[in-house]
Amino acid sequence: LTFMDTETYEQPQLNRSIFGDDMKFIKEGLSMKIVSYEGELIDYELPTTIDFLVAESEMAVAGDTANSPTKKVNTETGLVVTVPMFVKEGDTIRVRTEDGKYVTRV
Repeated sequence: LTFMDTETYEQPQLNRSIFGDDMKFIKEGLSMKIVSYEGELIDYELPTTIDFLVAESEMAVAGDTANSPTKKVNTETGLVVTVPMFVKEGDTIRVRTEDGKYVTRV
């Protein structure tokens, strides 16, 4: 992955494996804090929430409205999120990076 330092415009490249499970939150244009020492990544910090485009969504079932029903959707990065039934393909949703949970539709 190639990142750009917004102060120096340097473009360090980092291996995807460094981010592990957090890779599902990383997308083009994302601003995040990266801490390095002598060219080695020490730490990184994702934003608290990130907005994602819903790429795939299950169909809502008519009459399925009891007990706050939910369904799973796939985002543009492949992240699978449980959302309320009214969220549909093409919507933008906000997801909390701490636990990958739906926050709101944007």
